[in-house]
Amino acid sequence: MKPKLARLTAMGAVATLAGCNWLTPLVFVLPDKKRVPAEFDKLRGKSVVVMVWAEPETLYDYPHIRLELASFIGDKIRAQVQDAHLADVRKVEGFVEQTTEAAYNPRMVGEHFDADMVVYVELLGFQLRDPDAPDFLQGRVQASVGVYDLTVDPDEAQYYELQSVTTVCPDQPVLFTPTGAVVVRNETYAKFSEAVARKFYQHEEAL
Repeated sequence: MKPKLARLTAMGAVATLAGCNWLTPLVFVLPDKKRVPAEFDKLRGKSVVVMVWAEPETLYDYPHIRLELASFIGDKIRAQVQDAHLADVRKVEGFVEQTTEAAYNPRMVGEHFDADMVVYVELLGFQLRDPDAPDFLQGRVQASVGVYDLTVDPDEAQYYELQSVTTVCPDQPVLFTPTGAVVVRNETYAKFSEAVARKFYQHEEAL
């Protein structure tokens, strides 16, 4: 056997022993996730207020939704954004409840808590049961998201409008039960809050 042919034969044998399949399509070895940069990366090292606004009709059905969602979002930001100092959401909600104007004035709320940034989430739609199919559960949340930068001169206040968020949970409606309603509500909160929080740190998403 010629030396060159012997070398090729030996390489093939090693590849076979190692379990390599040279005919395996490349698609099977390509990554299944992509790295996504933060949409807004200026929360690190800053004092931050997370504020959620909801219309009166939503508050009538879900009176604690501002506090609950702000808490979920704040926890996820705190876990992922290094040195972000988040204001106590209970104190923020207490201030908003006691000050009528505050519910519509994120800058006022941020200044009250000496914040550098206010993450402002405005609920545009929220439901856990479709009015046309009340026997089924499926959380749907639509919201605009923005950040008020309070570190600049008050006359030059900067507001960064980020991409809006829409989440559905679960993917298919499930039959209503009291226990199921609690589970769907918590999972809807968690999925929505993660979608909001991911705007502020680099993360991975499925391709």
